[in-house]
This record gives sequence, structure tokens and C-alpha cells, in this order.
Amino acid sequence: MIEIIKKLGLFGIGALALTEEKINEIVKELIDEGEINKEEGKKFIRELIEEQKKQKEEIESRISETVKETLGKSKTEITEDIKRLEKKIDKLEEELKKLSE
Repeated sequence: MIEIIKKLGLFGIGALALTEEKINEIVKELIDEGEINKEEGKKFIRELIEEQKKQKEEIESRISETVKETLGKSKTEITEDIKRLEKKIDKLEEELKKLSE
């Protein structure tokens, strides 16, 4: 039974989606129903909380990498835009120079 709940909590809905309060409620119900004992409950809570931390760190890492990648692309695009504008300015300056002669 505990394995089914672990899989449900860790893989089905994701440990990150569970609040610590909800985890405690689920474990209390399992203990009250005699499905697990208190030691198993404590171990289960620790495992879920550790899994939450792990998932949070993974998500934060992915977000960070995506932001860095996006900013890198934006920087490249901005640099290219600046170069195009500089060329246009140079052409306009040449045209103005020709007109003023």
C-alpha cells in the first residue's frame, strides 16, 4: 500500500504539488486506518519532503537555464539590430554629406 501511495505522490501528481500539511493529513489517515505504522509514516513524510525539495531545485534550475538562454538570444538579436541601425546611420550621414556639398 505504501508503495502505491509513494508512486502516486511522487510520480502521479508530483511531490511539489503537495503541501506539507496535505502530506501530514494523508499520512495521518493511513496511520488511523492501520495501513502504515507511525515509523513508516514519518519515513514517508521525510521522503516526500525531500522529493519536494529535489523537484523544486530541478524546476528552478530549468527556469534559470531557460532565462539565460532567452537572454542570450535576445542579446544577439539586439546586437544585430544595432549593427543594422549603425549601417543605416552611416548611409544617411553619407547622403547628408552629399547634399550639403
